[in-house]
Amino acid sequence: MKLLVLSNGHGEDQIAIRIIEWLQQDIPELELAALPIVGQGYAYQKLKIPLAGRVRQMPSGGFIYQGGNPLWQDIRSGLIQLTIEQLKLVRRWGKTGGAILAVGDIVPLLYAWFSKANYAFVGTARSEYYLRDETNWFAQTSWLEKKIGCVYLPWERWLMSHNRCQAVFPRDSLTTKTLQQWSIPAYDLGNPMMDQIINKTQPRELGQLDILLLPGSRMPEASNNWRKILVAAWETSKILPQKQLNFSVAIAPALNLKPFILDAVTQGWRVTAQQASITMMQDNHTLVLSQQRYQEFLKQADIAIAMAGTATEQFVGLGKPAVIFPGEGPQFTYAFAEAQSRLLGCSIIMVENPTQVGKAIAEVINDDQRLNQIALNGQRRMGEAGAAQRIAQCLQTTLLLP
Repeated sequence: MKLLVLSNGHGEDQIAIRIIEWLQQDIPELELAALPIVGQGYAYQKLKIPLAGRVRQMPSGGFIYQGGNPLWQDIRSGLIQLTIEQLKLVRRWGKTGGAILAVGDIVPLLYAWFSKANYAFVGTARSEYYLRDETNWFAQTSWLEKKIGCVYLPWERWLMSHNRCQAVFPRDSLTTKTLQQWSIPAYDLGNPMMDQIINKTQPRELGQLDILLLPGSRMPEASNNWRKILVAAWETSKILPQKQLNFSVAIAPALNLKPFILDAVTQGWRVTAQQASITMMQDNHTLVLSQQRYQEFLKQADIAIAMAGTATEQFVGLGKPAVIFPGEGPQFTYAFAEAQSRLLGCSIIMVENPTQVGKAIAEVINDDQRLNQIALNGQRRMGEAGAAQRIAQCLQTTLLLP
């Protein structure tokens, strides 16, 4: 019994790993291999999952969909040759009788179809919430999108309805119900992105506010975002002078922490402790930077100032609000931020620039009715924890076991 896992991004690798861990527990004899289409696949290597072929980190970091210079840089770095190698590899895998699990968007899904093997698909990138909610189409949705009737395009739905596609796992209930209209074997089992993320239970201390800062995980964009977020933090402290603000900053482990510290010092923060985390002070406010306390920070924060993708979605899934504003890209542009606000609904408060963040935070934290609505919305949009186990169990009966 053999399974090849395809994924195309760091977040997709992490989702795949969560499913793999349950499969290994339930089917210890399962022969596993992985092919990360984007990046080096460090998550697989950490779990000692063998890589099926050559991998390479491209200059764009996976953002070739923007075209232009990033795409051209990737082509010059060998993207076409690497793609041909990967397609040959999945075709050879299909000839051995192995199955394929594709995690991400149309790229791994297309690879899975090309293999001529049976396959399943975990759709992480698309959601009906980009186009509509449970009752209405959004004003931004075009007449063509409404006519298509689904966030997934016809050729994507064809790949999911193919007789070799044994199961599809969309990221939310609304998308699942829509896909089922086209006789696609879609299962509503939740979003693995929320696995192992548990909310805090302790009440907020009177007079204090815990604010999570998320600058993103790719350089140099994360550094540019960070400087804007520091401005937002300063503006928030001026709007809420009666509050002690506790800022926590989740910095991706792959990034160099030093530039983030230096930028904070430039903005008037002073270092008071340097251990596993860096603690800084300004007036009566604290700023803690860490590369190892991501989940802890997510759980303890009341609200986030965010310029990130997956991390923002996970935070919102805990039933908490996030204030966002566009950066300079390549990821967190105005278009990305606007799409994220549609995807996550009322849990997102989008403003135009960092100087408006403080006012937005002050308004939402004092509105209990709005906070209750945000809590319900987060669970509806992102689902409950445990999806990876449920998906692994479904894969055993639909894809892996005769």
